[in-house]
Parts: sequence; structure tokens; C-alpha cells
Amino acid sequence: MLLSGAALETSSFAGVPQSAYVHIPFCRRRCYYCDFPISVVGDKPPVAGQGGYGTIAYYVAVLSEEIRLTQSWGSPLTTVFFGGGTPSLLTVEQLHTILQTLDRQFGISANAEISMEIDPGTFDLAQVQGYRSAGVNRVSLGVQAFQAELLAACGRSHSVEDVYGAVETLRQAAFDNLSLDLISGLPHQTLDDWNESLQRAIALAPTHVSCYDLTVESGTPFSRQYKPGMSPLPSDDTTAQMYRLASETLRSAGYEHYEISNYAKRGHQCRHNRVYWENHPFYGFGMGATSFVGGDRVARPRKTREYYDWVKQSDTVEFKTQTSASSTHTSEFLLDTLMLGLRLADGLSIAKLRSQFGRATLDRVWRCLQPYYQKGWVEVLSEQLPTSVLPDTGRLRLSDPDGFLFSNVILVRLFEKFE
Repeated sequence: MLLSGAALETSSFAGVPQSAYVHIPFCRRRCYYCDFPISVVGDKPPVAGQGGYGTIAYYVAVLSEEIRLTQSWGSPLTTVFFGGGTPSLLTVEQLHTILQTLDRQFGISANAEISMEIDPGTFDLAQVQGYRSAGVNRVSLGVQAFQAELLAACGRSHSVEDVYGAVETLRQAAFDNLSLDLISGLPHQTLDDWNESLQRAIALAPTHVSCYDLTVESGTPFSRQYKPGMSPLPSDDTTAQMYRLASETLRSAGYEHYEISNYAKRGHQCRHNRVYWENHPFYGFGMGATSFVGGDRVARPRKTREYYDWVKQSDTVEFKTQTSASSTHTSEFLLDTLMLGLRLADGLSIAKLRSQFGRATLDRVWRCLQPYYQKGWVEVLSEQLPTSVLPDTGRLRLSDPDGFLFSNVILVRLFEKFE
């Protein structure tokens, strides 16, 4: 089996997973900034009679086998997220097969949030109507920019016109829970470009907007072309202005800045991603996916052949799970809890932190954070003012926008102190 039941029951970090991430690694081409585990299928149309691309059909079969080999803990899934890659390269039948396999193995709640990442130019009306009928009720559209030259500069396969066509098609298919993804800090991108992208996104009236700052990852085409902080990448000062502009513009338009990179209309926060940020357990399926069950994070191989071999061996291989709360594991769990929870505008419950990790540990955390509290980057929401110790109740969070903007500085200090 893929996960050990006894270990989950005895772990100090036990929890029953109610969410599943499903990785669909296929793309028509690799974007120049992307370091995700993907497999490129090219721009050629799928082979007739094979239910789409033959390689995708085989992957779906292996993925479904992985799901069947994973033990259920008796609680149905309340969120499912199809990420990629480009999940909209799946046929409706392939998507239905995966969802049916998940439902048979774990059960899917009637009111579950089922999200799917899709790219403009990769679907038509009949296809997304099929996705909707299969159970998908939330879509994340990979827009990235509203300038043709910026889309070309980062290797995107769609046009600006494709974006508007995609939104119209999704509206026709009755997708009213729609998120748009944007990227700031792209090569040659100006503040005016970024403002235009924000305004155009708002005009399309999505329920959710994600704004990611470009990270030049090692091994990507961008890493061979550009060095962080050097032209034509925007300067650090410009990217900071872009972040502040996004926060101000989207909040003024009625979007709640509920997480460092995410904004939502009331009632439309991404329930699945909150599972990560609140450090709850979840299943991960597919090439390169990571699961978090029983206090352990288990990553699947990032290459196709190695992933296929991994699944084939899974009926005989048991993966290590945590059966005791060692000090090392507790420290890792603390850092994960802080790193993820401080991404949220809600922050972290002080009482829950004290219950989980003890007063002495929390006092050390507070001593580490006090300089940033003085700068206004860290906030304590409580009826009592913090002194050399935190209050017994209330919430610990980062300020918007500066606390969020300098979150890496704060987190590096925490890791230096506790890792």
C-alpha cells in the first residue's frame, strides 16, 4: 500500500486527509519560467481514436492505479484540485475516469470544491461543458499577462484574444467560480503594463485573482537568459511597487487579499489551497505530486518513466511514515505551520500555537518576531497588547502589504532560529 494506516493513527500529527491534489503534467510547450514536472506533447492535434493523446491516456491509467492503491481513511474528499501542466488537455472521458476513481476509493462530498487549471486556447465549449457535468465547479485560467509581447516573451502558447474567448466560453458553460492567474516581474514588464493587466482582469469580473511574482528558477530557459535583479527584469523596487499596486487595486475593486498572492470576492476563497496554508493533511497523486499524511510529506518522482515504475512497485513498497513526535519532526512541523499560516491574512491562532507547541517555544518565536513587529511587518490582533510575551489569545499575522512583501526576510530568520 502507499501509506501505512498504523502510522497515521499513532502519529502526533494525525489527521484524516479530505483533499486531493491531482497532477496532470502535459503541456503543449514549456513556458520559459516553468520548472514544474511536465511532459511536452507539442502543438499537433491528438491522435484520432486514442481518446486524445496516447501518452495522456496511458498516464491516466497509471494515475488511476495509484489512486486505487492508496488506502482510504473513511472520510470523503471535500476538495479536489487538478493542477499541471495543462489539465485541459484531458478529454472529458479521461477527467471523468479520474474523478470516478477518486469517488470509488475515497468518496467525494456532494458539496466538494473541484478545481481545474486550464489554459486559454486549449478547450472549446463542448469540452468545458463536459468538465462541468463531470463535477468541476471551479476553474483557474492561466492568463499571466494582457500584453501580446509579454506572453510571447515568457513562451505562452495563447494570445490576448484567446483569453477573452476563453472567459466567454467558460461563462457559456455556467462556470461562475472563475479565477485568473497573473504574473508580475516579467522581463520588460513595466508598472503601466502591470496596471493594465490588473484593470483588464477586474473588467472580466472573476471571483478570484492570483498574482504571482516571477521567480527565476534554476534550469529554466529564463535562468539561462536573465540574472535576478538585472535588466530587462524589473528592479526590486519596481516589483515591490507592483505588489503594492496589486494589493491596493484589487482591494479597491472588492477583492479580499486573503493570502500573500491571492484575492477573492466574498465566499470565493480557494478552499483547496487553504488546506495547504493551514497545514492540514492531503493526498497527492501523479508525477511530481507530494502528499502530506501522518505528518510526512511523500514526493512522487518528477520524471514520467520513474513515476510509472514507482507506481508499479507500490504494491510491495511501504513508504516511511512518522510514528512518534521526535524533536526534529516537531521543529519541522512548527516551521511548516509558521511558513504556511503567515501567508494568510487571517494569520495564526495564538492559543492554537501554544496548545500545539507549548509556551516556551512560542515565546522563542515571539522573540524572533519582535524586531519585525516594531517595523510594522508583524501584527498581533488581541485585546491585550504584546509585551515580552504574546497574549494568551488573539491572532498573529503579517501586515498588508509590507509584512507580506517582506515575508521572506521574516521566514528566513525563523528558519535560522528553529531549523
